Amino acid sequence: MSEQKPVPSCTKCSPLWQKLGTTNCWSEPGEGPDQPAHCPAAQNPVVVKETFAQYAGEDEDAKLARVAAQVEGLCYQPVPGSDAVNARWTRVEDTIALAKLMGYRKVGIATCIGLLEESSRLADILTAQGLEPVSVCCKAGSLDKLELGLKETEKVRPGTFEPACNPLAQAEILNLQQTDMNLIVGLCVGHDMLFAKHSTAPVSTIIVKDRVTGHNPAAVLYGQNFYYKRLQKQPVI
Repeated sequence: MSEQKPVPSCTKCSPLWQKLGTTNCWSEPGEGPDQPAHCPAAQNPVVVKETFAQYAGEDEDAKLARVAAQVEGLCYQPVPGSDAVNARWTRVEDTIALAKLMGYRKVGIATCIGLLEESSRLADILTAQGLEPVSVCCKAGSLDKLELGLKETEKVRPGTFEPACNPLAQAEILNLQQTDMNLIVGLCVGHDMLFAKHSTAPVSTIIVKDRVTGHNPAAVLYGQNFYYKRLQKQPVI
C-alpha cells in the first residue's frame, strides 16, 4: 500500500514567512528554505512546469497571465533609494489598467440590487476611462423565490414578495452583449459561482458581498483571535 502524501497546504508556511520573511517559492532556486512535505509545488512538479509553459504561447490565457503580471508591477510606486514596497493603485485602477492593456472595451457588470449605487459609480468611472459598461442586476426577471422550491419561512421577509437572484440570466445577457470582461459587484456566495461558471468572458470581482463588515470579509480574518473567535468554536449552521 503506497504511502499517502500530505495534503497540499501553503497556509502552513505562514509561520515561516512571519519568521524569515521568505519561503521556498519566494526564493532564488537553490536558495532559501527547503520545500516542506506539504508543498503543492513539490508534490506536483510536472503540473507546475507544464502550466507555466502555457504562458509562453500567444493565446488569450498567455496574454492575460503576462498582462496581469504587468499590472502587478504597475500598481506599486518605486521610491528611489528604497527597497520598500509602496502600493499606489486601488482594485478599480488595477482593473482598468488590465482592461486597457488587454485591449478590452466592453465591460459587463453583474451587480447585486443592494449595490446599484456602487455599480453606478463604477460605470461612471469606466465610461470616463474610455470603456463601455453594460450592467445587469441580480433580480432581473423578478421571479418569485417560491418558484425555486423555497418555503415561505426561508425568505428574508416571510409573507412578502421576494424575487430570486438569477445569476444565469446575468451571465447569458452579458454573453449576448459580447462583453470583453465581466465584473462582479456584490453577488451572493453561490450566485457568484454560477455567474463565473456560465460567463463567456473572463470574470473578476470588484466587491465581495459581506453584509456585516461593509463588504470587507478580510475583517473577519483580522479579528479572528477576539471578536470573531466564535468561528472557531461555534458551528455556523
